[in-house]
Amino acid sequence: MYQELNETSKVKLSLRAAQLYYQQDLTMEAIGTELNVSRSSVSRLLQMARDRGIVEIKVHTPDEAPRRIASEINDRFGVNAHLVPVSDAISPVEQLDRVSLSAARMLSGFFGSKMTMGVAWGATTSAVSRHLTRRQTSDSRIVQLNGAGNDHTTGVTYSGEILRRFGEAFSAVVEQFPVPAFFDDSDTKSILWRERSIKRTLNIQGSLDVALFGLGALHAEVPSHVYTAGYLSQADLDSLRDDNVVGDIATVFYRPDGSWEDVKLNRRSSGLDLDVLKRAPRRVCVVSGKSRIPSLQGALAGGFITDLIIDDFSAASLLTAN
Repeated sequence: MYQELNETSKVKLSLRAAQLYYQQDLTMEAIGTELNVSRSSVSRLLQMARDRGIVEIKVHTPDEAPRRIASEINDRFGVNAHLVPVSDAISPVEQLDRVSLSAARMLSGFFGSKMTMGVAWGATTSAVSRHLTRRQTSDSRIVQLNGAGNDHTTGVTYSGEILRRFGEAFSAVVEQFPVPAFFDDSDTKSILWRERSIKRTLNIQGSLDVALFGLGALHAEVPSHVYTAGYLSQADLDSLRDDNVVGDIATVFYRPDGSWEDVKLNRRSSGLDLDVLKRAPRRVCVVSGKSRIPSLQGALAGGFITDLIIDDFSAASLLTAN
């Protein structure tokens, strides 16, 4: 019977199975009998309910340490901290994957119908995109926050795949931003920013409900895409060091104190103006790895973050960092 159902019928049946299993404590055998399906079909229905966001599972730990750390981060920096437990025995790539999985699940609670979410491409948001669960929304939009082209690629394949996953997960319209990550000449950027087609995207970026981003860092354990994929010349890297840059959000660079306006390379960046970013009511930053702590400190100093999703080891390091 289960195999013969269409997709809509399976979703409805998964809802019923989830209600019986999670709300009425029926066994899988009992649910199978009631719904006239096999036990293995019940298992698949429950998995579908989790994948589609019908069911969200929360684990409340009796350990007070994570709560205390999250509360202290909130008090000190004014952000909502969401700590993700990871093991120091796994690789930095695996740690990022686990933090991104948690971030993907939390996004369903942050984003809904008639909302616009801005996404900055990068290693972190790419990892998040791979773990998104489907949630039906209407009249929603996903907009790219920074261009992805450089002198040897348009960047469309990389950034477009990330945006496509977000669009499909939330049934949202995707607004791409097909411009270079960095212009060769700041005057070219100024001229292009006056074009109506570009202004349209900039206006969408200026009306975000949610912004999602990772933090770029030059010496991170999981390298930031912008620093490893040919976007920056040696002269650019030297310029960033001269400007005492510690990180970037959507290819807009900032210093330890959060200042960014007079960083020279930002004049050529297509990334979202960070003052515009700060107008978004919810600004979700996903961080994994202690090597990104200096970048995180600068972003917190600049007030760019409202919600921080971070591994527990890095969260503890943030509180003890100078």
